[in-house]
Amino acid sequence: MFARIHALVRRIPRGRVATYGEIARMAGLRTGARTVGWALASLSGDRPPPWWRVVRGDGTIAPRPGAEEQRRRLAREGVRFREGAVDLARYGWRSSR
Repeated sequence: MFARIHALVRRIPRGRVATYGEIARMAGLRTGARTVGWALASLSGDRPPPWWRVVRGDGTIAPRPGAEEQRRRLAREGVRFREGAVDLARYGWRSSR
């Protein structure tokens, strides 16, 4: 299942974000947002999927180690935050699955 999640996260385009819940649904997990988090926390290797493009359902970054790095990476891609959250209507990605 983690490999499926990683593959979906790789499809998120630069400058876009998806929520943990959206990735879970695309992976066929009805209530698997936490599983998506675990899958992203398990990343290793030279070319991990762009984990920084996955945010919470309200557009905020989950409070955890690496949160500032995630914010920096998204900012470099042109994703802007307003009142601590990404505008999902503007920056959200939907798979054509």
